[in-house]
Amino acid sequence: MKIVLKYPLVAGTVAALSAVIILLLSGQPGIARLAASVYALAVALYLAVGMIRRLLGGRWGIDILAVTAIVSTVLVGEFLASMIIVLMLAGGTALEDYAAGRAKGELTALLERVPQTAHRERHGNHADGNGNNVGGNHEEVAATDVRIGDILLVKPGEVVPLDGILLSASGTFDESSLTGESLPVERTAGDPLMSGSLNGEAAVRMQVTALLEDSQYSRIIALVKEASDSKAPMVRLADRYAVPFTAFAYLLGGAAWIISGSPARFAEVLVVATPCPLLIAAPVAFLGGMSRAARAGIIVKYAGVLEQLGRIKTAAFDKTGTLTHGQPALVAVRTSGILPEDEVLRMAASAEQYSSHVLAASVVNAARSRGLMLATAAEATEFATHGVRARFDGRDVVVGKPGFVAESVPGVRAADLDSGEIAVYVGVGAEFAGSLILSDPIRPEARRTLSELRDLGVTQTVMLTGDALPTAQHIATEAGLTDVRAECLPADKVDAVRSLPDRPVMMVGDGVNDAPVLAVADVGIAMGARGSTAAGESADVVIILDDLSKAASAVRIGQRTVQVALQSIWIGIGLSVALMLAAAAGYVPAVVGALSQELVDLATILNALRALSGGRTHGAGKSGGAGTPAAGLKPGLPPARGDLPR
Repeated sequence: MKIVLKYPLVAGTVAALSAVIILLLSGQPGIARLAASVYALAVALYLAVGMIRRLLGGRWGIDILAVTAIVSTVLVGEFLASMIIVLMLAGGTALEDYAAGRAKGELTALLERVPQTAHRERHGNHADGNGNNVGGNHEEVAATDVRIGDILLVKPGEVVPLDGILLSASGTFDESSLTGESLPVERTAGDPLMSGSLNGEAAVRMQVTALLEDSQYSRIIALVKEASDSKAPMVRLADRYAVPFTAFAYLLGGAAWIISGSPARFAEVLVVATPCPLLIAAPVAFLGGMSRAARAGIIVKYAGVLEQLGRIKTAAFDKTGTLTHGQPALVAVRTSGILPEDEVLRMAASAEQYSSHVLAASVVNAARSRGLMLATAAEATEFATHGVRARFDGRDVVVGKPGFVAESVPGVRAADLDSGEIAVYVGVGAEFAGSLILSDPIRPEARRTLSELRDLGVTQTVMLTGDALPTAQHIATEAGLTDVRAECLPADKVDAVRSLPDRPVMMVGDGVNDAPVLAVADVGIAMGARGSTAAGESADVVIILDDLSKAASAVRIGQRTVQVALQSIWIGIGLSVALMLAAAAGYVPAVVGALSQELVDLATILNALRALSGGRTHGAGKSGGAGTPAAGLKPGLPPARGDLPR
């Protein structure tokens, strides 16, 4: 029943054709002819209205052939042929609609993430008093009711609802969904807070500085909607062949009519010229390509996106969580000499297991990956945003920022850090034991993915990131990118993608800050494993697996799909032209021609289904060597910090 309601033209045509056949078998040819003619002409009128609307909108399609074929077959008495044509058209349109609508989603999840409520202090529209007092009297109000100057409580793990300034002494916030920075950042009293950032382990107080509609997260949503609305609709692949195919069909049919003197000859030519192979071949191929992509963990929301993927010339990437893992990893242990490396790491991890900080989890994971046994502390205390102190077998272990560790042990030495690295300092007993160097490493498949894209004909690869230029440059060099745009805000990324000359442009990202640029790119690809709802909904393609190489796979599948679709179209055109010539010579009656078109449809469908297979698609060319990286578009984000942002 759902299929009937979704595709009423298909269901109606099948029912009408069945009724006509029953009437013919019952000895009622006159009624059968009348019923078939009325139904076919009604469908032709429906198609004509849509065709006129498209023509007024500047789009030329091949539906005019179908309308002419239906009308001409009815006029010459070939009512069965007209019904068969209608059935083919209805089936092809339904199939195309199914392919184009597959995996289509709305922006509802993005809108649901918009902060809806806030904890407002009663009579708290002033910022005096103890900034760390979070135990006051609060009321839960709608975020839209909050006014500038109101004092809000943001509980641990909650999203900051509106832009404001921090009143508490300090706080740690995950801003990765806004800036792309994978590491939590520390804010102190008076620092600005952005809506959409995630509060850390301690409740904080803040004073509102912007209304909900003017806050950072709301502006990002508005930018996504604007970019989505500005994206031009995809043109059906078969429509590119509409004008020459239509002109040839009319010229041949007219010539056959003039030469033979029979209008039926014109109808017979147009019956086999019905564009069903063109209407069906591309949708079936694209549906096959979408199914092939889904098996590879790649969800393509619209069939037309595959056509764009097949022609990608520029690939742009976010850094954090896309080219990198977005999770800090231990890269080195530098000891002061009093303890071996593994012992420094073991003692640090033993203390860090009592901390809730993201870097603490990285240290603990590093120790466990080396098979180190962690000790149990007699006592442990975490100092929010600074570090942790624990006691093991009478020895004090302190881990955290250099200043925090220096309060307990002498001789703390600052570590020499490369771009993007962070140091965790360790004191054991009363001595400085060393430092742990962490970094957000590049994905192991990143360089291979960039190489595959070049082999597939992508001529330019660009990094768009909110990170500082030195950190971005380090990752870009390691991955083999040809261009770098650093310190980008979401609007800067949008401007950068719009200005890229070699099109179509594919953008790959994962955070809320990537949502606007994913929407404005010719093809937006969201890394779905860690990607935000905003990124996934504004993108055209979502990679379910946390695997960057799927971006290259998507391009390859797009190229394969377009190749198969074009082959199927040309097979359909070739067979149709052969039948048209035979019909013009009088060898193909209308009903036979309509049935022959079904065989042509079958041939094109079978060929189009080859898009379900993997295949191999080779790029049109390779890029040259790495170019000179560009400077960042705009300053505005703090540079990578070498100390521990606890």
